[in-house]
Order: sequence, then C-alpha cells, then structure tokens
Amino acid sequence: MKLVKTFEVPFIIDISEIKEVNGLNLDGWFLWFILFWVFVLITLMGIGGFFMFRKFLKALPKQDGKSDLDWQNYYLDKTIHLWNDESKELLNELVSPVPELFRQVAKEKIAGKIGEIALKEKAKSISHDLIIKGYIQATPKRDHKFLRKKLDEMKIDVSPYEQYFE
Repeated sequence: MKLVKTFEVPFIIDISEIKEVNGLNLDGWFLWFILFWVFVLITLMGIGGFFMFRKFLKALPKQDGKSDLDWQNYYLDKTIHLWNDESKELLNELVSPVPELFRQVAKEKIAGKIGEIALKEKAKSISHDLIIKGYIQATPKRDHKFLRKKLDEMKIDVSPYEQYFE
C-alpha cells in the first residue's frame, strides 16, 4: 500500500468577492440597516440588563437575612393602617414629577421609608411631617434639587428639614 501525500491549497476569500450570503445581498443600505439594528438591540439589552441587575442586588439578603425589598415590604405592612386619605394624596402629589414608568416603585420606596420612620417614632398616624422626612431621606442626593423645587411649588417650607438633606 502506497501513501500519497497531497497538499491542499487553503481556501482564501477576498472581501470583495463576498456579495451574497444565502440569497441576501449585503451591499449598501441593507448592510447598514442590519448593523444599525444590531447596535440598537445590543444597547437596549444592556440598559435592560443594568436595571435588572440593580433590582437583583436589592433582592439579595443582607447580614440580617432580609433584603432591602423585604424591609421595605415589612414597613409597608406594619404601617398600612396609619395612612389616611390626606397623607396618600400628599404622597401622590410628591411623586408626580417621577416618570410614570417608575412612579409606583418610587412611591413604594418612599412609603417604606416613611413607615420605618413612623415605627421608630411610634406615630399614631402618618402626618405631613413624617411624609416630608421620609420623602427627603428616601430620595437619592442627586435628586434633591428636584425635590426642593417640588416642595417650593407646593409652598412647603424646607427650613425645618435641612438636616435631612445632608
């Protein structure tokens, strides 16, 4: 038996020879259309992934065994009976500048902080004072400028609450 040695020439394709893939012409505008949508979809998935990851971090248990969301729900459940119609209306008015998509989440976070403060102070009902304190403490520092603007629009004096802005 005789072994024959053959040499194969590597298959080299010049980029100018690629004109059609599976019947699709990838020249001109169609190529740019596909690249545009690839970029858009990757960007949108990245943004969505960022927000999903943040929610995931809030749901992770801390050293005490409960997550931030668990504590928020605990405070809401313990203080739900303390809310009256006036305090609910004030909270709804305060969160009105928040985009509608995020408004419910913001309202729950703020109400949870208000509930925490109410339990610490052993309040008999949720007062305007508690709502303002909780609203300031639950709002990120980067949004305090908008918070002050909203409180000014509502003609609420912020001088008694300056310590909570720090």
